[in-house]
Amino acid sequence: MVDHVVFFSGGISSWATAKRVADRQGTSRLKLLFTDTLIEDEDLYRFLDESAQNVGGELIKTAEGRTPWEIFHDTRMLGNSRIDPCSRILKREQSQHWVTSHYPRHTDVVLYLGMNWDESHRADRSKRFWHPYTVEYPLLEKPYLTKPQLLEWATREGLTPPRLYQMGFSHNNCGGGCVKAGVSHFRHLLKVLPAVYREWEQNEEKIRQYLEKDVTILRYQKDNERKNISLAELRERANEQFDLFEWGGCGCFSPSEDDE
Repeated sequence: MVDHVVFFSGGISSWATAKRVADRQGTSRLKLLFTDTLIEDEDLYRFLDESAQNVGGELIKTAEGRTPWEIFHDTRMLGNSRIDPCSRILKREQSQHWVTSHYPRHTDVVLYLGMNWDESHRADRSKRFWHPYTVEYPLLEKPYLTKPQLLEWATREGLTPPRLYQMGFSHNNCGGGCVKAGVSHFRHLLKVLPAVYREWEQNEEKIRQYLEKDVTILRYQKDNERKNISLAELRERANEQFDLFEWGGCGCFSPSEDDE
């Protein structure tokens, strides 16, 4: 018998992925694996439990034990859009450790990632990361659904979607922040969740002081040159014109170059 493990992040795409798996495979051998970064939005945990009950199967919660900021301190590296030690250690390696510990024989399990139809470019790298385990991506199959359609689906199922989506965020991870996010994303965070922005700003500055380097999460384009900008500086310059489409993207389960 084969188990079916969905990487269950608390986001809408992982819920929809789990629903498709449950419809096809049933729920008797379905596992929903949540890896906690310990800085999630409080409403994520509400949606996590309610959506798991909606799907069926067994919800499994695990955590490495450190926050992303502790990871940055311990690895002496501040995460950014190119390298994400936080996701690598707290998400990918933590889930890999759980899978290999529970399924030493790769033929005993099929893994499922909640990549949507517009994230297909990440699939090949994920398959290499998880080899020789079988990985499937139900949302890359027809019918293709947009994120608003996934949210509508959840609402029809009687679920209240996570509040971060309702506040204009594209994902429900790390309390509204993300080292892979762009300038526009953090300007939005400053506008709608200023207290969370302040926490990110203060934590970034602590890492900068600890490393004694001008490292930043964000960069922006000016005069055909990429420039660093700290969250403190972005707050001071929040009314200036930046690239309005520099939103970045969250992909905790999508391996980056340092995984290969």
